[in-house]
Amino acid sequence: MTRPEDHSTVQVETDGRVLAEADVRRGGEPGVVVSAMHVESGHLPLGVRARLVDAVLALPLVGSAERLVASVPIGDAEMLDRMRERSDEMRAHYAGATTIVEARLVPRPRQP
Repeated sequence: MTRPEDHSTVQVETDGRVLAEADVRRGGEPGVVVSAMHVESGHLPLGVRARLVDAVLALPLVGSAERLVASVPIGDAEMLDRMRERSDEMRAHYAGATTIVEARLVPRPRQP
């Protein structure tokens, strides 16, 4: 059974409309989290994709992980750039209409 702290969903909304969403869960290996990131099709306001990445990385589940494996829409430069900025090391490869990103996360200090 999945515990609530093993799974999260984040959304980026504007004017009550969901523009981007990510499903985040613990991976099969210790210290790994997996995320599937989706954005609405069509023109989106600048920064929506970066806000989604930031929201995923702000989750406690991700903050305690060493590595993030994420699927993002192919060719989404804004998401890839933000992940590169926010991680120690990042690799990406294509899988169909998706880019699989593996990022070594910058450790966050533990809260007291």
